[in-house]
Amino acid sequence: CYRENILKTAKALVEDTKLLVSGAASSQDKLAQAAQSSANTITQLAEVVKLGAASLGSDDPETQVVLINAIKDVAKALSDLIGATKGAASKPADDPSMYQLKGAAKVMVTNVTSLLKTVKAVEDEATRGTRALEATIEYIKQELTVFQSSEVPEKTSSPEESIRMTKGITMATAKAVAAGNSCRQEDVIATANLSRKAVADMLTACKQASYHPDVSEEVRERALHFGTECTLGYLELLEHVLLV
Repeated sequence: CYRENILKTAKALVEDTKLLVSGAASSQDKLAQAAQSSANTITQLAEVVKLGAASLGSDDPETQVVLINAIKDVAKALSDLIGATKGAASKPADDPSMYQLKGAAKVMVTNVTSLLKTVKAVEDEATRGTRALEATIEYIKQELTVFQSSEVPEKTSSPEESIRMTKGITMATAKAVAAGNSCRQEDVIATANLSRKAVADMLTACKQASYHPDVSEEVRERALHFGTECTLGYLELLEHVLLV
């Protein structure tokens, strides 16, 4: 029942995505209607996903987290898409903002597809861990793209904060190695959830610290380089766990 509702609502959201993209080239009224429609649809989708997560029961919290993370990714992608649509409104087809819009739309569709795959996998205990890991790998890749962009963070933090956040990577790495050894679905799901947060926190702290007023441009470049290298190394580790 929940799966059918999620599927139906997700399809509606994909249609809203198409309207948002086409709305950038049309009137402000059509754009506003498309934005409002997508906002309503994502609210409905979040509700049915939460009901689906609740139906799993409290004895499987890690899988509930996987579902909630999936809808959070879709909501974030929609927010980014609406922002990109606003930036591209009334611009010519070859304007850089139009390429950003297409990129945001692609991420949006990727995340909706990922949500549907996750919902399907939840019904099959044998694939839950694999799917959770695949979703986390996709999420980390998207976070790395944001990290590597020229966008300056809204706030800065101290280098000490960045160092503190690397401890989460150490813990998640140990968890990933243990999951690769045990191959138990629950261990793999827990690893996926922990990895997602650890890497995202590290990337945020690293970028904020690299833009601290006391940091030179040379040190900033090195910090951003090693933040990328750390993430790529961790992605390789997760790929190996997935292979196992």
